[in-house]
Amino acid sequence: MDHASSTLTTSSRTAFERPTDEKVNWVSSLPFLAFHVVAVVGTIVFGITPIALAMFVVMVWGRIWFITAGYHRYFAHRSYRTNRAFQLFLAVGGVMCVQKGPLWWAGHHREHHRNSDTEGDVHSPLKGFWWSHVGWILCDKFAEPPLERIKDFAKYPELRFVEKWNGTFAWLTAVLCFLIGGWSGLFFGFFMSTVVLWHNTFLVNSFAHVFGRRRYVTDDTSRNNFLIALTTLGEGWHNNHHYYQASARNGFFWWEIDLTYQTLRVLSWFNIVRDLKVPSAEMLASNRIADGNLDVGMARAERVRAEAASVKA
Repeated sequence: MDHASSTLTTSSRTAFERPTDEKVNWVSSLPFLAFHVVAVVGTIVFGITPIALAMFVVMVWGRIWFITAGYHRYFAHRSYRTNRAFQLFLAVGGVMCVQKGPLWWAGHHREHHRNSDTEGDVHSPLKGFWWSHVGWILCDKFAEPPLERIKDFAKYPELRFVEKWNGTFAWLTAVLCFLIGGWSGLFFGFFMSTVVLWHNTFLVNSFAHVFGRRRYVTDDTSRNNFLIALTTLGEGWHNNHHYYQASARNGFFWWEIDLTYQTLRVLSWFNIVRDLKVPSAEMLASNRIADGNLDVGMARAERVRAEAASVKA
């Protein structure tokens, strides 16, 4: 159903007039911006050693697994089950990615799905590509974790501890990189890999709602994008994901590469994870846009853009 009908006018207005709490707070955003500068300048000054290059590869794609398998598919969507020890492992690996704690990340992601492409969506591209990519995390509105949306995990004291001290875990990761790879390991292996990791993750919120193909009818603008699926270990099959959010598998078909799901399957052989949710054959065959069904998400986007244009005029 199209639950955005009553909010289209508001969404159109905010495309041009942002509330105060949705504007970039340049003071609180300075560490994020400085992180980018430090990564570039440090890499230029200290260069890229073979060890730092190896660290970079591991730190980008090793850490993004904790975002995809942990923060996203486990904490946000509960697409599989695991034990409490591995749950903590996923949380610690996630905070090493410098994307705040699991309760903040998963709680806001649940809000995104609950209100996709409506005024309540925390990062809809209908508010602008920049907003969906990074603007929403630079404002004050979403600074705190929405604990009311993540009560099922907020009840664990060890997860609340990781959430509270998430910044400490991040800097410990930086120290470890320095000890392994020296200054090049710190600036290229940690800082630069973190910047790449950030924007690789952000592409799912921005690029994968703007560029790509839509297979299933959903009430949002999600798209499947092969390139993003490669760089994010399967998160680029975003229309699939929005169609069946509880699935541990985003690449629904054999040709849709989803390395996150494949690693979860291997872990399931050893009973580290279990009860991996996947779509049924009937679900895979239903609600295809090519079958003539209404593309609700794109219809909404067109209405919002039309109203935004009329407001601007």
